Amino acid sequence: MMLGPAIELGLDLTVLATDPAESAAAVAGDVTLGAHDDERAVRELAGPVEVITFDHEHVPPRILEGIGRDGLAAVRPGPDALLHAQDKLHMRERLSAFGHPCPRWWRLSDPAALEVALAEAGGRIVVKTPRGGYDGHGVRIVERIEDVADWFAQGGELLGEELVPFTRELSAQVARRPGGEAVAYPVVASRQKDGVCYEVIAPAPDLDPEAERRIRELALAIAEDLDVVGMLAVELFETADGAVSVNELAMRPHNTGHWSMDGAVTGQFEQHLRAVADLPLGATTPLAPCAVMVNLLGGAAEDLRPGLEAALAADPELKVHLYGKSVRPGRKIGHVTLLGEEPGALLERAHRAERLIVDGPGDGDAVPAP
Repeated sequence: MMLGPAIELGLDLTVLATDPAESAAAVAGDVTLGAHDDERAVRELAGPVEVITFDHEHVPPRILEGIGRDGLAAVRPGPDALLHAQDKLHMRERLSAFGHPCPRWWRLSDPAALEVALAEAGGRIVVKTPRGGYDGHGVRIVERIEDVADWFAQGGELLGEELVPFTRELSAQVARRPGGEAVAYPVVASRQKDGVCYEVIAPAPDLDPEAERRIRELALAIAEDLDVVGMLAVELFETADGAVSVNELAMRPHNTGHWSMDGAVTGQFEQHLRAVADLPLGATTPLAPCAVMVNLLGGAAEDLRPGLEAALAADPELKVHLYGKSVRPGRKIGHVTLLGEEPGALLERAHRAERLIVDGPGDGDAVPAP
């Protein structure tokens, strides 16, 4: 999704992919084959380019540090910043040191430390693997040491966090250039399904303007404190009293920002490229009072075209983005967005389109003649 904006900005992109059939590789003009954790492949990618950036956080820091040390390419965000998105324990330590709001947390070096944390938290906590977790993986609600005995058996420390009684999840996205110029997007509300982002409303409904200002300033401060270059998504818990605490960080275009592709003056994929290429940042102004995004998670239909055509015919204002991925149950295969006035009505339309696309049209759904 960065390829279109790159062409428009006159930037040449090379994609590192493990297979030519991967969705980005299938449409990129220049592809290097290899794995993100293969030092030879990543260094081969770095050789002819000026900047390396990411669509996930899992490239080993030692590889990125070597590229920077040898002057092969600028790494943005740099490995020191990226570590906060790679290692949740490191993230918690640094955010707490800067005074940013976090849930109460514990470093769990062994089962005895977990026993102490459970006692202090009233018998239940969230336990996370510090590295590698994504879309609900690597996260468990724990009441007994046996609940994570297999994780302790693998060695290494775990992160324990209090169960935050949140009323909703918010996300604040910002973009930052190497020199420190930064912009913030409207704070959005998101809802998860089985640990996967399912829908987003931008801006977050019923969020007090002063609260939104504080949240945007918090995200900008985190980007500055961690020296992030590119897009940063700060995922937050909001509680009934309006307080927020930081849940996760993502240093890349993020699912909660997909609405901006159609709903803001500058979409997050273009903005990320502007930031890492050190170009002037674009306006983040919304194009409508409300935008909604609903993820398309693989369902009953293997062939998406009939449902796509029915959805487009039923709602000409609908925007559909398919990712070129094979369909598997629950897999993110695309998203839809709608702009308008009232989030409830927009979500109803978006979910109607979602059901048509992922499950296919029924007998009563019109499909235009070819």
